Amino acid sequence: MPVSHRHDGRRPDEMRPVKITPNFVRAVDGSCLIELGNTRVICTACVVNELPRWRKEQQLGWVTAEYGMLPASTGKRKPRPIAKPDGRATEIQRLIGRSLRSAVDLSRLGEHTIYLDCDVLTADGGTRTAAITGAYVALVLAQRKLLREGKISPGLVSGAVAAVSVGIVDGRCRLDLDYALDVAAEVDMNVAMTDSGKFVEIQGTAEHAPFDQRQLSAMLRLARGGIRQLLALQRKALGRRGGPRR
Repeated sequence: MPVSHRHDGRRPDEMRPVKITPNFVRAVDGSCLIELGNTRVICTACVVNELPRWRKEQQLGWVTAEYGMLPASTGKRKPRPIAKPDGRATEIQRLIGRSLRSAVDLSRLGEHTIYLDCDVLTADGGTRTAAITGAYVALVLAQRKLLREGKISPGLVSGAVAAVSVGIVDGRCRLDLDYALDVAAEVDMNVAMTDSGKFVEIQGTAEHAPFDQRQLSAMLRLARGGIRQLLALQRKALGRRGGPRR
């Protein structure tokens, strides 16, 4: 059977071009710019010497995330959520926080909170999965800084985590949906996975028609392959100490 191609020429199992630039924002503890096709997200990690009130009694550090889309990120101006909270952004930042905490030993963080801020510069599908993948790089860079300063013991980040989107479009399983594919998808799914091959989160929704076990297994296989590529790119980015090329 011939391999089906998509509107941008990619095979169904092919990722968009991915680029991770570490230390993109120099004034914070850790940062990167992640580019996933035309989707671009700045991820920063900021360490503060305090804990949420409810967390202090547990004698554990905390890692949390915030997510937002810049007004011009979608081509049409998106109003800033000043007066009314953005429900979608709240759901996404909770997903990012859960995913990154799966890779952290909070007992080694002391009385510190790490804020992972993910700001979307341009959105063309996959912003939440790009944010998870980039936030991990920012987190590791912040860990290195804390270790150099003697503020934590080794082993804070216990593993790697990355995420990718998959779906069913025109009856076929597809990896890494851009916006055009996402709006046409019969099924849309986001998968976060660790470098040990364990799933952190699977968010899947049938937009038009239910999917069966065979299709679910096929989508998870595609997600595993895509995430392995992202994990390799994370390792490559973290091997470079330099900042962005201007």
